[in-house]
Amino acid sequence: MLKIAVVTGSTRPGRKALAVSQWVLQNATSRTDAQFELLDIQDFNLPLLDEPLPPMMGKYSKPHTLAWAAKVATYDGFVFVTPEYNHGPSAALKNAIDFLYAEWTNKAAGFVGYGAAGGTRAVEQLRLILAEVKVATVRSQVALSLHSDFENGSTFKPSPHHLGRLNTLLDEVSSWSAALKATRKD
Repeated sequence: MLKIAVVTGSTRPGRKALAVSQWVLQNATSRTDAQFELLDIQDFNLPLLDEPLPPMMGKYSKPHTLAWAAKVATYDGFVFVTPEYNHGPSAALKNAIDFLYAEWTNKAAGFVGYGAAGGTRAVEQLRLILAEVKVATVRSQVALSLHSDFENGSTFKPSPHHLGRLNTLLDEVSSWSAALKATRKD
């Protein structure tokens, strides 16, 4: 069975990413095309990239990198839940991606963004970043507004219409993950 991670892409105190990730996971768990699991980057306590060699070389030396690499390698695809901070993704998410290379390669990803503009600018940047580590990103995405999907700008209460878009995104990530699995030698 395919394994797809719902990546919680913020470590900020008071973050909204965990509530959004749990919503994605809750709606994905009834699916039969893949097994979905929460992957919270905060759990790995990654410092700013501190490996002496480029990730493309695959010679990780730090225990936190080895643990992160081992976990990411177990997945066939990803749904990145990303905030938009200053028109981009969180530095913590960018850093977590930058730590690895082969563990991302030939896998699929989709995005659930949130922010004043639905996280769309953060998602656009993540598409470029992930292309460099050979992740294929699906077109569909969910864009959650701080103005209409968070009560008083803080409590996550998504509009019901987002569920259809989320299901389309999950369909695409599952389908692409299955297709790309055949290209990997794991």
